[in-house]
Amino acid sequence: MLMAAVCVALLSGLQAQDLPGQVSIILLGATGDLARKYLWQGLFHLYLEEVGKGHHFRFHGTALTSTEQGQEVIAKVLESLSCPGDMAPGHCAELKAQFQQLSEYRRLKTPEDYLALSKDIKAQVEHEGLRETGRIFYLSVPPFAYVDIARNINSSCRPGPGAWLRVVLEKPFGHDLHSAQQLAAELGSFFQEEEMYRVDHYLGKQVVAQILPFRDQNRAALDGLWNRHHVERVEVVMKETLDVQGRTSFYEEYGVIRDVLQNHLTEVLMLVAMELPVNLSSPEAVLQHKLQAFAALRGLQRHSAVLGQYQAYSGQVRGELQKPDSFHSLTPTFAGILIHIDNLRWEGVPFILMSGKVLDERVSYVRILFKNQAFCVQSEKHWVAAQSRCLPRQIIFYIGHGQLGSPAVLVSRNLFRPALPSASWKEVEGRPGLRLFGLPLSDYYAYSPVREQDAYSLLISHIFHCRKDSFVTTENLLASWVFWTPLLDSLAHEVPRLYPGGAENGQLLDFAFSGGHLSFSQPRPEQLVPGPDSAPLPSDFQVLRAKYRESPLISAWPEELIARLAGDIEAAAVRAVRRFGEFHLALSGGSSPVALFQQLATGHYSFPWAHTHLWLVDERCVPLWDPESNFQGLQTHLLQHVRVPHYNVHPMPVHRRQRLCAEEDQGTQAYAEEISALVTNSSFDLVLLGMGTDGHTASLFPQSPAGLDGEQLVVLTTSPSSPHRRMSLSLPLINRARKVAVLVMGRMKREIAMLVSRVGHEPKKWPISGVLPDSGQLVWYMDYDAFLG
Repeated sequence: MLMAAVCVALLSGLQAQDLPGQVSIILLGATGDLARKYLWQGLFHLYLEEVGKGHHFRFHGTALTSTEQGQEVIAKVLESLSCPGDMAPGHCAELKAQFQQLSEYRRLKTPEDYLALSKDIKAQVEHEGLRETGRIFYLSVPPFAYVDIARNINSSCRPGPGAWLRVVLEKPFGHDLHSAQQLAAELGSFFQEEEMYRVDHYLGKQVVAQILPFRDQNRAALDGLWNRHHVERVEVVMKETLDVQGRTSFYEEYGVIRDVLQNHLTEVLMLVAMELPVNLSSPEAVLQHKLQAFAALRGLQRHSAVLGQYQAYSGQVRGELQKPDSFHSLTPTFAGILIHIDNLRWEGVPFILMSGKVLDERVSYVRILFKNQAFCVQSEKHWVAAQSRCLPRQIIFYIGHGQLGSPAVLVSRNLFRPALPSASWKEVEGRPGLRLFGLPLSDYYAYSPVREQDAYSLLISHIFHCRKDSFVTTENLLASWVFWTPLLDSLAHEVPRLYPGGAENGQLLDFAFSGGHLSFSQPRPEQLVPGPDSAPLPSDFQVLRAKYRESPLISAWPEELIARLAGDIEAAAVRAVRRFGEFHLALSGGSSPVALFQQLATGHYSFPWAHTHLWLVDERCVPLWDPESNFQGLQTHLLQHVRVPHYNVHPMPVHRRQRLCAEEDQGTQAYAEEISALVTNSSFDLVLLGMGTDGHTASLFPQSPAGLDGEQLVVLTTSPSSPHRRMSLSLPLINRARKVAVLVMGRMKREIAMLVSRVGHEPKKWPISGVLPDSGQLVWYMDYDAFLG
């Protein structure tokens, strides 16, 4: 509310006719590509909108280019500016000449240059008998230049008392969470949050800007539909036909996820998924609801993504960046991402984000596809055109390009007639033969803008009018990087699938999802991009069977390995229930089993959950609702998706009497007694373990004697990493199990896997080496990265 009050006060002063004020707009990087294509035109549109309303402007184009060269470039740009189609040519020429008179170029490089600019602005304002209202600095420059420019603006070029400052920043805003935090801190040392406007130009596209107002104006129709009970899935898509030739230096550093998905598509996703605030005109309320949506995003795993790279890309990189002939880039130019939102509105609804270069068409859209539970008795030929409940039901925010060729909002006629502001949106005229998303255009209520407006023109107008809701705040930015950085780290060495580009892609990039897993529909092609110093990949087989430490080893690609392990666990469960009437399964925590939990939850409908008891192998000494709790991970990825009787779920009692793992609370004894009472001979049917990079398993760590031998079934241990206090099943109890499975995944486990393969029985050094079940039933499950490197 404070920000809104400040803006209202400033604009009120700006509009006061008895106190004419001047706004100076300084465009840094004024001779660059973005400025020449969009920003000067956007500034001209701002002038056309505001001329005659009592506002005075000066436009200062600046760059590092020499004065003579810069003036020549700017003169050409100003000459090419265009007016709206409905403006009379004579009036356009007059306003264009005025804008040219108000625009200048100057070199801006040193602190002295900034000081001189500030003095010139003040002198010119005084000379014309005006007062200075504010300054807008638009930084159309690479991010590495931001801090020096910010320092110079803050020290030498701030406006005087009573005038405002707005600094506009272009992406990228960091490369990951750490770099984004660092940049935000540096900029925050020079500017207040309300002075900074981070541009995501997608927020200026007319259809994107209409998503929240559309949801608000159609609340009555959407309240019962906009949720998990009715939405089948949501697609957020940006397809491009061009390659990145000439931009490979930038693209090698960022790739398609950082370039498009982390910002443009994530911002659009938030507009679709966030709860609607009561007051859409409050930037603070919109931000808080966005942040709530970010907090509900389920963490992404490696299997949440599919990656591709057009075949000519590595050659372009070698040519432009002088790489050797042997160089093969791992940078993705295509990505599909599966996202889930864990809240009451969206639980279970898949959100698909997809973007790529050199695809078959240029188009961007958001598609909300609704479930169809209707059954039509009459044959299709008797359906009422566009009205039948059996036709697909969808809402499409058509951002631009594609077959339609212009922005539009489309709503299936068998849903409802939408309300849009008639002054700015009109119904699209019929186009016989045009089909969109499986239906003729006539099956939609279709609306397009009365007057199309460039995204940058809209955003520059919003900057002038202090409309902060169209820009990315620091909190918003960091929330996005918190979500995306773990996935980017996990994909750093992932080999993308090669694709030829354009129509020749065929079905090569088609993908499908099951539960939390995303995978290409077609099998892996034989041709792969080798990674740096990589060994040959075993693409000629699906599952490798061998021996490891004299026990059976199963190795495969991650998806196949998880599917095999899940199948083996289900088979063991069915056998145990058939023989004993129940199945006792003890599960380890951590990140490796997450994919297994999701596979069991979504792909094994014959699993005898009603007769299964679930136990924990180990637990961190944190409350069970803490995100770091192993039980919380089990709850999120498995328990809430399957029907296990609550009395068959046995979390470790780490939190007793409002204390964590206090020895006097006897949590270990309580868990041991529960196991002895319910598990015959304290022998679990199956224990699932992992292996740490230091050779630990469960929460049994090297150089820590607790739990490696003796009579105790459950022990308290100390971990070298936080949270340090743990509870764990002991090695003797683990070895009583009828079967033990050890899951080892990821390239970071390669070194320990090699070492453990050579050591003997040394549990004090390598606790995993002490896993030798009395039954002899030990099976190792390793993916190729861990086994072969």
